[in-house]
Amino acid sequence: MRGWHGLDDVPDDWGRSVITIGVFDGVHTGHQQMVARAVAMAGRLGVPSVAVTFDPHPEEVVRPGTHPPRLTTARHRTELLAALGVDAVCVLPFTLEFSRMTPDEFVQTVLVDRLHAAGVVVGENFRFGHKAAGDVETLRNLGEKYDFEAEGVPLVSNGEAISSTLIRERLAAGDIEGVTAALGRPHRVEGVVVRGYQRGRQLGFPTANVESPEFTAIPADGVYAGWLQGIPTGNLPAVYGGERWPAAISVGTNPTFEGVDRTVEAYALDRDDLDLYGAHVAVDFGHRLRGNTKFDSIEALIEQMNADVAEARRLTS
Repeated sequence: MRGWHGLDDVPDDWGRSVITIGVFDGVHTGHQQMVARAVAMAGRLGVPSVAVTFDPHPEEVVRPGTHPPRLTTARHRTELLAALGVDAVCVLPFTLEFSRMTPDEFVQTVLVDRLHAAGVVVGENFRFGHKAAGDVETLRNLGEKYDFEAEGVPLVSNGEAISSTLIRERLAAGDIEGVTAALGRPHRVEGVVVRGYQRGRQLGFPTANVESPEFTAIPADGVYAGWLQGIPTGNLPAVYGGERWPAAISVGTNPTFEGVDRTVEAYALDRDDLDLYGAHVAVDFGHRLRGNTKFDSIEALIEQMNADVAEARRLTS
C-alpha cells in the first residue's frame, strides 16, 4: 500500500484510479462498505484504488472550537483504510486556502489533475467545496465534464444508518457494545504513558496512565474490560513487540480520592512487571463493567477492583 501526504507526494507517472473520499473518522462499518465499493469499481475498471482523507479535521479549520471528538488518529485511520484493500491512501492537509476551493476547482485539482480519476465513490451525504456547495449530484455532473464515474453510497450497516456522530453519542453514553457494532471492532484510544499518582500500584493494580492527544473521543466515565497494547511511533518500534494484554480500564476522575483530572488508566491483567513510561500505547475498549463509584473505604475499593479484574479476565479470555 502506498501512503502519500499531500498531492505533491503523488508520483508524476500515476495513472488513472478510482478514488473514495471522506474524513473517514472511525473508518466505521458504513465507511467500510463505501471503500469496498470503490475497490470493486477499481477492479472492474482495471485501475488502482485510492482513499483520500483529510488532516486536521475540516471542522477544526473552518469552525475552530467546534471540533468533534476524534475517533481515530491520522496514523490509525491510514492503517484501517489500508487494511480494507485500497492501493494508496492520500492524506490531504486541510487548510483555510484548501477549504475555499470551489467544487469544480477541488475536482480538477485533486481528482483529475493529480489522481486522474476514472471513478469516484463517496457517501450519499458527501459535501465538498467552498461552503459545502457541492454534493453527489454536483460530483456526477463534474464526472460527465471530466470523464469519470461518480457514485454516492448510503452509509448503512445491518439496516441502520451509521455515522461518526452516532458513534460519538454512543461513546458519551458508555454504550461500548453499540460502538463496537458500528465500528466493526473495539474503539481505540491512543496516547503516551505518563506518570500519575501511582495509586493503582499502591493498591496492587499498577496501571498505565494514558495521556491522549487533544480532541480524542473518550468513552463515558466508568470501568471497562478491554486490551492494552504498545504501538509503533515514528521510527520507534512498539514496546514489548506490540504484545496485546487483556486489561481492566478505568475512565474518570477517581472519585474515591476526590480526583479532579479525568484520566484513562489501563491495568494489564496479572502483569506488574511492565515498564511502559514514555511508550505509545493503544487502549481498546471491549465491554463496560460499571459506572464510577465513590467508595467509603480503601478496602471496599480494593474488593471491587478485584471483582472488576475477574470480570475483565472472563470477558477478554
